[in-house]
Amino acid sequence: MTAAPETRRALVVEDDVDIRGLLVQILKREGFEVTEAATAREGLQKARAGADLITLDLNLPDGDGVEVCREVRTFSDAYILMITARTDEIERLTGLETGADDYISKPFSPRELVARINSLFRRQNRQAAADVANADERQRAAEVQQNLLPRDQLALQDYELCGRFRPSRSVGGDFYDWYGTADGLHLTVADAMGKGMGAALIAATVRAIMRSVATQPSIETAFATAARATEADLEQTSSFVTLFHGRLDAATGVVGYVDAGHGLALHVAADGSVVRLPSAGPPVGAWPDQAWSAGTVHLEPGDSLAVVSDGLLDIYETVEQFTEAVAGVVTAAAGAEDACGRLLDMADVPEVADDVTVVILRRSPA
Repeated sequence: MTAAPETRRALVVEDDVDIRGLLVQILKREGFEVTEAATAREGLQKARAGADLITLDLNLPDGDGVEVCREVRTFSDAYILMITARTDEIERLTGLETGADDYISKPFSPRELVARINSLFRRQNRQAAADVANADERQRAAEVQQNLLPRDQLALQDYELCGRFRPSRSVGGDFYDWYGTADGLHLTVADAMGKGMGAALIAATVRAIMRSVATQPSIETAFATAARATEADLEQTSSFVTLFHGRLDAATGVVGYVDAGHGLALHVAADGSVVRLPSAGPPVGAWPDQAWSAGTVHLEPGDSLAVVSDGLLDIYETVEQFTEAVAGVVTAAAGAEDACGRLLDMADVPEVADDVTVVILRRSPA
């Protein structure tokens, strides 16, 4: 419903002069600015001028109040209180099904009428408070997401690393993370199912758990440990997480990785050829007691590892088209940062309604 202005406007549509006068008097006493109409035709004309409350008689000389109510609902979200001498239950329900918010039967007491009207506007205030709370939750979820992202660029000799995240209007659970190690770096890109604060909190939990297993030497063991630690929370929330986790040995250019349902990590060679890295199994939390095997990819000088979330996939009809398009951008870009910027620009279209995350790891040319 529309937010109440400082002066609330009421429209009284009633053919009985005495009842119309009583309604006008009551509403003015309650602080409304009131206009009147004695016919359906006049009522529709004045409703188009704007109102916050419409009292609508069911029996009008030139039309049925039910039809007037249906017509009003095509252009107005005003509260509609139907006032009628028809007291049988079926016709009351018919009135409500046309979009009326409440009904009251003649004869009515002024006290009952005021109570019904106040109840409608209290409902409006509760909805406004809920809207504010939802906006606050979305803001806090966005802050959680931003806090998950690496705060500092990671300087690694002979490598460029860049990540970008563009949230959708509906906050989701995307995140990327990286940190340096004695041998090179660890890299994670994940997408928690769902929207809002719930998905953002799941993403924060996954990030913390993945970092907690960083010292385990085997990537398969580390990933399995993290997955087991996450499954209980995911089961309770009926959620799951697609996840790509990689470990770079900077000296050799070898990246060991585990892909759990992500499936959008690309090895883009210096000559522009591309291979999409296979996923080793379903998302974490999709069903219990899963195991994921590790794979490896060798980054030669000039090669790139591009990990992209599925938000960008919405632009393309097939994964193959997506793969070729991303590879073309990465190959043509001046570097990792340029590639990330170009890929985010591609996502700035109406077809992309989800978060978009892009991480590019590029080995410098020889």
